[in-house]
Amino acid sequence: MAQFFSLHPEQPQARLIRQAAEIIRRGGLVVLPTDSAYALVCQMGDAGLLERIRRLRGVDERHHFTLMCRDLSEIGTYARVDNGQYRLLKATTPGPYTFILEGTKELPRRVLHPKRKTIGLRVPEHAVVSALLAEIEGPLLTSTLILPGETLPMSDADEIRERLEKQVELIIEAGYCGPEATTVIDLTSGAPELVRAGRGALEPFGL
Repeated sequence: MAQFFSLHPEQPQARLIRQAAEIIRRGGLVVLPTDSAYALVCQMGDAGLLERIRRLRGVDERHHFTLMCRDLSEIGTYARVDNGQYRLLKATTPGPYTFILEGTKELPRRVLHPKRKTIGLRVPEHAVVSALLAEIEGPLLTSTLILPGETLPMSDADEIRERLEKQVELIIEAGYCGPEATTVIDLTSGAPELVRAGRGALEPFGL
C-alpha cells in the first residue's frame, strides 16, 4: 500500500522530502508532480524497477526513459552535448522539455534505447522535484504517468491514489498538476526534431 504525502508546491516540507528520498533509495517507485504532468520516478540502475514501469505503462523495451537532472552540468555527465545543443539546452532549462540525446558510458545500458543508445533528459522547474533531486544528489529515472489505453497523463492525485496505491510505494501531491506532458525534442541529428508537442513552447527551436 502506497504512502501518500501532501507537500507545499513552492516550499516543500524538508522532513517529507527526506522521507521520499529514503523511499527511493530503498528501491521504491514514486509518483510525483512536475512542471508538466505527473511522472513515475525511481533510482537509475534497478532493472526490476524499469520492468515495473514498463508493465504499469504498457510499453516495451523501446520506450524512451528520461533522466531528471538537477541542472545543465548534470545533463553533460550523462549525455553527449555539442556546442549547438548546449546553447539550446541553456536557453530552455529548467522547463517543461525532454531532450533526446546520445547517452554516455555513465549510464547503464538497460536505460538506453536498445538500438539508438539514446535517452531523454530534462531539468524540471518544480520546487518539489528540485528539492528531491537535491536530497538524492543525483538524477532520477522517470516516465510520464500515462496508463495503457489513455492518451493524456493522469492529473488528479486522488484518482492516482485510487488506481495505483497497490502498485507504487509513494504518491506525492503538491497542488494542481496539469495534464500536459513535456514537449519532446530530438537533438541527435543536428537540427531539432519534434517528437511530441506538449507544454513547452516550440519557438526556441524554430519549430
